[in-house]
Amino acid sequence: MARRNREQVTVGGAAVIAKTDISGRGSNFGGETDGDMVPVVGVPMGYYVKPIDDHWSVGFGVYVPYGLITDYGSGDAARYWGKKSKVEVVTFQPTISYAFNDKVSIGFGPTINRIKGELGSNLNSQAFPGFLGGGPDGEVKIKGDDTAVGYNIGVLVQATDRTRLGLTYHSMVDYKLEGDTRVSYPVALAGLSGKFDASLKIKTPESVDFSVTHELDDHWTLYAGSTWTRWSRLESIVVKNEAPAGYPLQTITEEQNWHDTWAHAIGAAYKVNKEWTLRAGFSVDQSPTNNHDRSPRIPTGDRKAVSFGAGWSPNDDMTIDVAYSYLWEEDTKVNNQPDTPTEGALKGSYQAKYENSAHGIGASLTYRF
Repeated sequence: MARRNREQVTVGGAAVIAKTDISGRGSNFGGETDGDMVPVVGVPMGYYVKPIDDHWSVGFGVYVPYGLITDYGSGDAARYWGKKSKVEVVTFQPTISYAFNDKVSIGFGPTINRIKGELGSNLNSQAFPGFLGGGPDGEVKIKGDDTAVGYNIGVLVQATDRTRLGLTYHSMVDYKLEGDTRVSYPVALAGLSGKFDASLKIKTPESVDFSVTHELDDHWTLYAGSTWTRWSRLESIVVKNEAPAGYPLQTITEEQNWHDTWAHAIGAAYKVNKEWTLRAGFSVDQSPTNNHDRSPRIPTGDRKAVSFGAGWSPNDDMTIDVAYSYLWEEDTKVNNQPDTPTEGALKGSYQAKYENSAHGIGASLTYRF
């Protein structure tokens, strides 16, 4: 923001088109293995910046720092371990920036974060004594939301006439989602159906970004960056239901045991002329999951991505940017085994191999006043 000398607004978005090939044993309760469990997802964003004087600038941003959706079919083999998972986080961030001089500037902004989540799984009806098999599965659906506050702080250093260094800290955000759990069973087990108030505590992790930008000459600009993220905060998902004593689903727990990750990226931009700039980049990103606890909700592995883009400035007031990315992950295995006889009766086991990839298409419009 401190490097902007004109008021400007940027709006845009991206679409993510994912593809997954699933193979393997599947569930001991049967079911198909269909890879089309991630729908096309749109991700919007918008930013506004206004310089106040030679030192101060203010701004406001709306963006999506985290998101997740997997939606398996009713007959999918993964339905007992994660039929549907959906998490949406939208962040609103007012920001202020101060330039000490031409070399060093800082920025700070609180983040107001709105999270909505939904988790769903099937339950094997034949797990209960007295139920004459052959009927449909039961189903549990958990929904909740919350608003919590965090912050971002960063510093930008003009190390040389052509080299800039950036360091940004994104804080942890502590949520307590409150909503309800709905359990539905066929008529023969209607006594186990019900709707209960539910709560879930979860923390999205802090991260640290470091970046270097170097203007090689009047045409070429080189970029490099690394991000450390403290994903080890996500040890488990624990939903507490206000259900009657003795009810089998008073607490629903799914172990995660994620680990901290590093992501690295390099890129280059070539300024063809005053109007056109071409860009390309490559990144690697560690997965926070582990082979023991990885589930069909988030069956991700270490990933790589290659990106291409272009910027067009028909005049000094407007710039249109477009980009395309292709992402692919290492093959990952999911091996979910029940920890207790009750869990085994309700969920069975699930084993599968995932091959994930995705296309990303993005565009933005920047207008300067």
